[in-house]
Amino acid sequence: MTWPALDDKLLADAAATYNFRLGVPTPLAITPDGAVLFRRTPPRAFSADLFELAPDGTVRTLATAAELLGLPSGHGEENLSNEEKARRERTRTATKGVVDIDVSEDGAVVMVPLGGKFFLIERATGKRTVVDPGGPAYDPRLSPDGTRIAFIRDGALWLSTRTANRQWTTPPEGHEDGIADFAAQEELSRTRGFWWSPDSRSIAFQRTDTRGMDTLYVADARNPERAPVPFKYPRAGRPNAKIQLGVVTAHVSGDATADLERAHLVAMPTWLTWDATYEYLVSVQWPTGAPLTAVVLDRDQQDVAVLAFDGTKLSPILTEHDDAWLNVDVGAPKWLPDGSGFLWMSEASGAWTLALHAPDGTLVRALTKPDLGLRKLVGVDPNGAVVLASAAPTRQDVYRVPLDGDAPVRLTDGDGVAGQARNSVLAKHGMVTVEVARERGGRATLAIGATSRHELPSVAERASLIPTTKLETVELAGRTHHVAITRPRAFDASRRYPVLLKVYAGPHAVMVEAAADGYIMDQWYADAGFIVVRSDNRGTPNRGRAWERAILKDLITVPLDDQVAALQAVGARHRELDLSRVGIFGWSFGGYVAAMAVLLRPDVFKAAIAGAPVTDWALYDTAYTERYMKTPQQNAAGYTATSALTHAAKLTRPLLVIHGITDDNVHFAHTLALIEHLYLAAKRAEVITLSATHMVPDPKLMLAREQIQIDFFREKL
Repeated sequence: MTWPALDDKLLADAAATYNFRLGVPTPLAITPDGAVLFRRTPPRAFSADLFELAPDGTVRTLATAAELLGLPSGHGEENLSNEEKARRERTRTATKGVVDIDVSEDGAVVMVPLGGKFFLIERATGKRTVVDPGGPAYDPRLSPDGTRIAFIRDGALWLSTRTANRQWTTPPEGHEDGIADFAAQEELSRTRGFWWSPDSRSIAFQRTDTRGMDTLYVADARNPERAPVPFKYPRAGRPNAKIQLGVVTAHVSGDATADLERAHLVAMPTWLTWDATYEYLVSVQWPTGAPLTAVVLDRDQQDVAVLAFDGTKLSPILTEHDDAWLNVDVGAPKWLPDGSGFLWMSEASGAWTLALHAPDGTLVRALTKPDLGLRKLVGVDPNGAVVLASAAPTRQDVYRVPLDGDAPVRLTDGDGVAGQARNSVLAKHGMVTVEVARERGGRATLAIGATSRHELPSVAERASLIPTTKLETVELAGRTHHVAITRPRAFDASRRYPVLLKVYAGPHAVMVEAAADGYIMDQWYADAGFIVVRSDNRGTPNRGRAWERAILKDLITVPLDDQVAALQAVGARHRELDLSRVGIFGWSFGGYVAAMAVLLRPDVFKAAIAGAPVTDWALYDTAYTERYMKTPQQNAAGYTATSALTHAAKLTRPLLVIHGITDDNVHFAHTLALIEHLYLAAKRAEVITLSATHMVPDPKLMLAREQIQIDFFREKL
């Protein structure tokens, strides 16, 4: 057959704009006067600058990265430490320049860490003060009163003012202070490892004992002159980090703004203890008017506790149990501004609900019903709670939930998916900011106040097309599954097309959403001569507890069975889908499913591309893997059955594996292990290695990857 010409311009545009994400504003903070501080890159560059949206809707530039670094315009680059690179990998941050900021509680001072220095900007006057920490400074945090900055150096907590820097803690050998451990950053949605007290005098911090953990090394073989980077990685069934929570206080003579030369830093922390069976520190907060609060989770992730500091110890004020696992990355608890209670989300009824609890944990009242489709608690203020929710699995909106039990009020307009991007929703001081991915294409980042609504200006490019994607449902054994089908723009109803199944299929992510921009690359593949299909199987979120927990102790059987059944149902409905020519491709968990698909179901899948695949769950991290699979000691048969290594000898279909050699999430060892098992079975796959991490933000690599993948599928199908 003759394949259609590739849309080279669309591919080049998508690569140069990071899939049209560059230039989209990202809110970073909301100030008490109702201003929104946000970062934004140019449409085809990765270095972000800092902007402010005033309450009246006017926008000004607060600082550019190039200006702060003293570089020519458009060159806001900096050298990042290995720790900072890892942190950005954990948060999936691809941009550079202004990435994080901190703001004093009154909103007067903004701190921008950049190029190894701290830039303090007075919002009222624009005055800048440069603070030199005198060496490496990881994860700096401005005190609430805006006078001091805490940061991490060499695994110790340090304190800085505009005139002095002093070490605050001295961790023992094999320990580190103030750094969120790998499990917290990658799997529990916690990137912070220390927290200021509301009065700016004390800090609660995590001390991590890493001595019992495995040390893995990430080596860049493409640059053999560079030493491998060691890091502590908790593999399934192996030791986790041991975590303590301590509090240190700076006693300052005179007022709190005194320089550190006149400050006495208490070297011996006060240690806050809890039941050691709770192995994971999920979150910590130290709000004004409420106690220092921590959420802890046991290793099996079946029991969670909310702990409050009562002056002598951390005591549980709420506990919850689930026989399978608990999802804890939903934003709860949130204390009310006056400390009179807190909000907590629970799945105990079978669907997420939100409730108000008294300070001692006693239930005051339920605030939502299961039919709201609650998904995440974003924030709370005197006007109510701000949540993400939708009864429709393919959509998402922002709601304000009154604290008196009245009906929730929708703040967004139901057009697409609000809060689709990671950490794209903020709520504070009565203001809500949210990015909305529209159903018919385009994005808008909104700032919604009690009496105002403004759009943060975007400079992102728009794709030259609106995808042909249609969303449908299929019924499988009495269950409704959502599917997305993207046909060529030059679709010929008399023809039959080879099919590409674009897959993720794993927990905590959905593939079928009512947001057209998410299907732009699907359209590129479709226009190259295919029909692209997506579906969401059991095990994915937003469909209730039972739907999600169908994958307990087996991460492949149900997802793969559901993907196959949905594909076959769509093929029976639409005869233009040629199910004798089906390829499958995905990244990360999707790469795992793609590899397993050609190993276990060669009758359905004729070729596969597995990007950064997990090939053996015993090599992946504890917090993720054990949540679903439990430990290898508890579920040995499950680990064996779900491993691609076990089934390597079954390979009869073409398989292309793509993996970044410096990936510290799905370590390159996964692909190497699969290659070895294939070799020993006298099988072979095609392998492409990239000088890249788990993310592949480099436009050249993105461009090449898509071209190689389309060529592979054209050849094999």
